[in-house]
Amino acid sequence: MENVTTVDEFLLLSLTSVPELQPVFFVMFLIIYLINLVGNGAILMIVILEPKLHSPMYFFLGNLSCLDICYSSVTLPKVLMNLLSTRRAISFLGCITQLHFFHFLGSTEAILLALMAFDRFVAICNPLRYTVIMNPQLCVLLAAVTWFFSFFNALMHSVMTARLDFCHSLKLNHFFCDVKPLLELACGNTELNQWILSIVTGSVSMGAFFLTLLSYFYIIGFLVLKNRSCRILHKALSTCASHFMVVCLFYGPVGFTYIRPASATSMSEDQTVAVIYSAVTPVLNPLIYTLRNKEVMLALKKIFGRKLFKDCH
Repeated sequence: MENVTTVDEFLLLSLTSVPELQPVFFVMFLIIYLINLVGNGAILMIVILEPKLHSPMYFFLGNLSCLDICYSSVTLPKVLMNLLSTRRAISFLGCITQLHFFHFLGSTEAILLALMAFDRFVAICNPLRYTVIMNPQLCVLLAAVTWFFSFFNALMHSVMTARLDFCHSLKLNHFFCDVKPLLELACGNTELNQWILSIVTGSVSMGAFFLTLLSYFYIIGFLVLKNRSCRILHKALSTCASHFMVVCLFYGPVGFTYIRPASATSMSEDQTVAVIYSAVTPVLNPLIYTLRNKEVMLALKKIFGRKLFKDCH
């Protein structure tokens, strides 16, 4: 029988074990975090302020931008603090809270991306009934159900993890709190936790992913069979391209991390992949959407141009 340890805190890994590289990593991730805040904040602002963007597509885009701000804020501030600290500790409650919000926001984003694909499917394949089907009440209801479902899905992970006893080293093999590295430190049988992580999280993320792909298959099939117009097909695909890029950037790393069973050799790979979906992907979303979306670019120029004009006078 292993000795059970009363846990008050965990010790996190740094992003690098080379002290000379820590300031470099700090500056790099600080810039990434600031770009994320400014970029997603700008999208959220123009979606709220610009009447022309008060449509289902941009309603969901505003939700995505809000999510990305919160998503990276769950992990990056603590990562930045730890890069400047010699003792990278996080309290037990802080660790479980970080784990909860990380899975809450990640699950919400997975389902939200599927909703955005469904919105494009209705807009392209059923344009005459688009405003009737994707009415404001339904959009708000879908978003609210997504947020609430994801909250309770994450609550299952955080409660099940918090109930574990810990008897190994309290040095977490990760730079933020997640279920898989915490299970490495747990005493006793963790098969139920592993099952919940692989089956439930895998079902939510991959289910949303397949629904997203299904929407795109229907869009392509509809355009090819019904319209037979290269111009219309090109226009529709360019509209969906930015969303599809975000989908690939999100689901690839998430699938790689959570569908595979945990092992000692996989944890180092998970840390590398975690940098992508916790830091890089949220900062790429505003760049992808603004650079490939004429309506967003025009709204940005309109709002910021108006502000600059007022400042000059």
